[in-house]
Amino acid sequence: MLASELVTNAYRHTRGPCSLRLTALSDGRLRVGVWDSHPHVPSPFAEPPGERRTTPAPPGDAEGGRGLHLVRACADSWGGWSLGDDPLARGAGKLLWFEVRG
Repeated sequence: MLASELVTNAYRHTRGPCSLRLTALSDGRLRVGVWDSHPHVPSPFAEPPGERRTTPAPPGDAEGGRGLHLVRACADSWGGWSLGDDPLARGAGKLLWFEVRG
């Protein structure tokens, strides 16, 4: 579910390629990273990388905006980095990631 949220956001809110990377870490954690071509890091992930914390979700009647809050609430750690906005530069865009324990 958490990986689906990040991939869905990349698909819905950007106009370029995106990719998903899964990394099994030696201590049993799984790291999931989603890169896309837009450099803007959305507000729930724009804070420095961190561990679980609660943040206010959108109002109950909002049609969207809960996905990244769910990722932050359910993942063990999470973060996001802007990689720049030059469309010709290799690696431009952003990377959102989270980790869960196995």
